Amino acid sequence: MRYFVERVNDLNALDIGKLVQESEKEGYRFVTRLVSEFEDGTNTFSKPGEALFCVVSEEGEVVAIGGINESPFAQDAGIARLRRFYVLEKVRRQGVGTLLQQEIVDYAKNQFKEITVRTDSAKADAFYRACGFEFDDSASETTHILRFR
Repeated sequence: MRYFVERVNDLNALDIGKLVQESEKEGYRFVTRLVSEFEDGTNTFSKPGEALFCVVSEEGEVVAIGGINESPFAQDAGIARLRRFYVLEKVRRQGVGTLLQQEIVDYAKNQFKEITVRTDSAKADAFYRACGFEFDDSASETTHILRFR
């Protein structure tokens, strides 16, 4: 199966119901927060340098989502935060997450000098390290950093 990464300008135009349901079942609320923050305008990934992306299957199903924001934890506007990154279980370990991550990194390296993320999942830790992030928990809100320059 082939997958395509698309930039998301209007989250309401996407059907991400499966992402929300599955992430909730796994105990993750960040996809639900993505929807509510987009609806109330708290985070629409529309500040300078920010972007939201999704991965769509050939059949048009949204199978992954993730975006990049200015880090709310940094004083430096050149530091980004990977946010709301989720991949449906049925397509994990098929390169979908890597495809999405690479698109986000390719975009972000022209906008920011580094990306931070926080995870408490061993699987996510392994994924981020495989994508070039370094483990760095020197700040309480960060576990991994990818530096561009």
